[in-house]
Amino acid sequence: MTFQLPSSADILALAKRTLTIEAAAVTALDARLGDIFVQAVQCLLSCKGRVVVSGMGKSGHIGGKIAATLASTGTPAFFMHPAEASHGDLGMITGDDVVIALSNSGESPELIAIVPLIKRRGARLIAMTGKPGSTLAKEADFHLDAGVEQEACPHNLAPTASTTAALALGDALAVAALYARGFTAEDFARTHPGGALGRRLLVHVHDVMHGGDALPVVRLGTPFKEALLEMTRKGLGMTAVVDAGGFLVGVFTDGDLRRCLDQGVDVMASRIEDVMRTQPKTIHETALAAEAVHFMESNKINGLLAIDGQGRLTGALNMHDLLRAGVV
Repeated sequence: MTFQLPSSADILALAKRTLTIEAAAVTALDARLGDIFVQAVQCLLSCKGRVVVSGMGKSGHIGGKIAATLASTGTPAFFMHPAEASHGDLGMITGDDVVIALSNSGESPELIAIVPLIKRRGARLIAMTGKPGSTLAKEADFHLDAGVEQEACPHNLAPTASTTAALALGDALAVAALYARGFTAEDFARTHPGGALGRRLLVHVHDVMHGGDALPVVRLGTPFKEALLEMTRKGLGMTAVVDAGGFLVGVFTDGDLRRCLDQGVDVMASRIEDVMRTQPKTIHETALAAEAVHFMESNKINGLLAIDGQGRLTGALNMHDLLRAGVV
């Protein structure tokens, strides 16, 4: 069997045809959304158990992604392989659950075989098929039409446009449900603590700042040279200045030191209040670390002081701390 490599133009033409067909398949879903879709979402919202997603072959792969999306957006869900269901996994389903079954033909034997058992357990059934007249569609409590006019496959065989449409319809269910639940970005972060979003939304200033003995701080009246030693010991390139009550009154940084040396300031004779900058940039210790990043970038500074609700100094941080925390 000989094989002739297609031209670059042919490859690009086929790729563009694929995208056009799949985009059209997703767009066509819009006209089919109506009361049944709303009822399906309400069914998910009223579910007291779990949402069980099932499908064979490529539909199963799409079902796994839909289950994962639901689970990460406030709707507890998991994927159940329909072939394994007939061999014991059906015990995962309870009468409080909702089952979402995916099958383009609506006639997948493995799914059809477990439908009576799902009904017997009292679980609700949402079917997502490409054939409204199919067995699965007729047996479902709610049927969502994910049919497509053609597959992107040149032979109109390989599941391509149909799986894309099913995936998009599943996303529509998940997004509608998360909105109805009032699911927030903070809620999303709690289900993704290891991801970048989780770090941005769950890490606060007090989690990354230097406090206690690691906090560079001197009081008013401290000799300039002692303030320099404090900066050196703590290694943050700055020191905060507080009054007798612990309230922040100033800051002195490496940049300020260079300016002092350029101006010939007497290091031995000066006190910290002679060289410090008043009204330093601060952030509340409970603010999100992501806010600290934005604040520092907007003000073009590398260090920031943290305060409590009374204005007392509680910590200090720099961009390196935020980088280590994975917030930047």
